[in-house]
Amino acid sequence: MGNCKVTVNGVTVEYEKGASFSEVVEDYRGKVKGDIILVFSNGKLKELGKRIEEDCTVSFVTTADKIGSETYCRGLILLTLKAFENVLGPEKSKKITVEHTLGRAIYCDYEGDVPLDAALLSKVNAEMRALVDENLPIIKHTDSTAKVAKMFKELGMFDKEKLFKYRSASTTNYYELDGYCDYYYGYMPAYTGILKYFDLKTYSDGFLIMTPDPSEPDKVCEAEDRPLLFKTQHEANEWGKIMGLECVGDLNEQICNGSIEDMLLVQEAMQEKRIGDIAQQIKDRKGVKFVMIAGPSSSGKTTFSHRLSVQLRTLGFKPHPVALDNYFKNREDTPKDENGNYNFECLEAMDVEGFNKDMLALLNGETVEMPTFNFKSGKREYKGNTLKLEKGDILVLEGIHCLNDALSYSLPKESKFRIYISALTQLNIDEHNRIPTTTTRLIRRIVRDARTRGTSAKGTIAMWYSVRRGEEENIFPFQEQADCMFNSALVYELAVLKQYVEPLLFGIGEDEPEYQEANKLLKFLKYFLGISSEGLPHNSIVREFIGGSVFPV
Repeated sequence: MGNCKVTVNGVTVEYEKGASFSEVVEDYRGKVKGDIILVFSNGKLKELGKRIEEDCTVSFVTTADKIGSETYCRGLILLTLKAFENVLGPEKSKKITVEHTLGRAIYCDYEGDVPLDAALLSKVNAEMRALVDENLPIIKHTDSTAKVAKMFKELGMFDKEKLFKYRSASTTNYYELDGYCDYYYGYMPAYTGILKYFDLKTYSDGFLIMTPDPSEPDKVCEAEDRPLLFKTQHEANEWGKIMGLECVGDLNEQICNGSIEDMLLVQEAMQEKRIGDIAQQIKDRKGVKFVMIAGPSSSGKTTFSHRLSVQLRTLGFKPHPVALDNYFKNREDTPKDENGNYNFECLEAMDVEGFNKDMLALLNGETVEMPTFNFKSGKREYKGNTLKLEKGDILVLEGIHCLNDALSYSLPKESKFRIYISALTQLNIDEHNRIPTTTTRLIRRIVRDARTRGTSAKGTIAMWYSVRRGEEENIFPFQEQADCMFNSALVYELAVLKQYVEPLLFGIGEDEPEYQEANKLLKFLKYFLGISSEGLPHNSIVREFIGGSVFPV
């Protein structure tokens, strides 16, 4: 068979052609910090079960890396489902749906015949640890898509059967763990032995799979109770169940049978009703003068603030938009991060004192000259734009720090109404594969950046890590301080965004660092049938990204 030369950190060792990357990893066990879960071979990501077919340069992916952590979590889901089957038996273990994340935990809905309690989870937890101790292989199989669909139908996994019905690829991969077969979108671990850190806890009607944070991959994170976030996500999932839209296969089915337009209008109407309800909450609170909106990138904050302002007008208010960006400090006073770059996303980049001085003056009935930040010169400017709050006037403020009391520390609590907005995707790929909220937001941003800023998909992906880091530090910790939460995700939107983002992603070359993420998104979008954007209302949040909005976005 011959040998292949494998180079790691400049050192070349020969391995028999056809050997798995697991053998290479075994030789480096204890020599690399962290648990190795995947490898890059000649720049391409590979599972450890993949065979070595040519000379290659290899680098390791550990559970401390983002991709490695995601792979670890998928492995934990498979491990959990297999353990439930071992404890309850095959027929009673199929009532588990992987819904969404809650902090670093994965929330799973449970509808089994056996009551879910701490005793049952203790048995499952023990079974998971036994499977880890056995270090069983997670075997990857490839078969015709038709055969795989038939297999999952016979196993009672009907979401997967429906998913593959609309899959154009002739073959499909699936995974087997000790006789238990399942499909996963994304790379998987090679053995159960790496899945050492986890815990299970009951939560609401289901349970949480507790996972490690990549920053501390050998430590399970504590459970976080986020009732407002959970309630918002749960309501979206319940709506999906009522509408028969729980997974991508359901959406594709509606596209094919011609009922997608009605569903689209219903979803848009539901969002408008929710915005109207929030406006009524603001009115009922009495004394609110500052509506403060925060949310992560590409959550649709601008369109939402305009639509909320329209609803506030119908209730007799006169809303005035205030962009918090106008209270940036002058460029020379802006703090820098550890790499020497300006950190525009930290609170210290804002003129907090100036903001509070102006807002208090407005609250006291004074006339205030409002600033405008010039992003070209990097300075705050005053151009005679004055504002005075009269009866019925209300300020609608938008900015990443709006939920942080440290920004508006001097304003009376009763004068503030705080809203958190995010695109909390309610659609799953299937019952065991969720769609991360960050995936939808990244696709939204790629489309918008290309349209409004001339930024390539490569450029947007390249800066996405720093955007996400800013969100983790400055937005997510304050979610639960909001008075209400708005979910801007639309169940149909990925079918629309698909046609806009695919050409942009194909423009990234295989030799570029952003290719891995671009290729991942392209594979993900293959699950969706596309639909035209012509029937979208012109006030839709999706219009903020694809264009054609009635609002200046």
